[in-house]
Amino acid sequence: MIQQTLKQKPEVKFEVKRETKDKKVAMIIAFKDFRDEEYFIPKQVLKTGGSKITTVSSELGKAIGIYGGEVNVDMTVDKLKVDDFDAIIFIGGSGALKYVEDETCWKIAKETVLKNKVLGAICIGPAILARAGVLSGKKATVWSSPLDKSAVKILKEEGAIYEDNQVVEDGNIVTANGPQVARKFGETIVKLLKG
Repeated sequence: MIQQTLKQKPEVKFEVKRETKDKKVAMIIAFKDFRDEEYFIPKQVLKTGGSKITTVSSELGKAIGIYGGEVNVDMTVDKLKVDDFDAIIFIGGSGALKYVEDETCWKIAKETVLKNKVLGAICIGPAILARAGVLSGKKATVWSSPLDKSAVKILKEEGAIYEDNQVVEDGNIVTANGPQVARKFGETIVKLLKG
């Protein structure tokens, strides 16, 4: 049931004023096995707020989520120019694990912080930011489970101040720990884009 529902792209209704009109947001997803809710729900929150969304992945074509959600990729990660966006968001899911050790993703995260733009990551995404070195001395959260604390370990090894919270905001960086807080994650990014 959930698989079929997510395949149809969840219809999400929010009352968000169009206060992020003309803001450009790049959402980086895995080409295969991104987490559907972590992409579609924040995307809808941001679009409702007026933001223009560009979907970025490792290859062009139709990306497929863990639950079968489909989205056309607008641009590849290696072509992304941070200067063209107001916010960069890394979406989680098992497919995003390949980005944790990806130097191109690290470069994007570093440049986003250097240029004082909004940087977001959800689920396993904060581990990408940690490996990029942008969470050192920053408060952050990440997905974990009772049996798998490996992402928490990465954050701590890279100097992040790990907080066991759903969504953590530190300056222009927003991290969230999973799909259950996708809406709150999107709303926090909207708040930062409003300035």
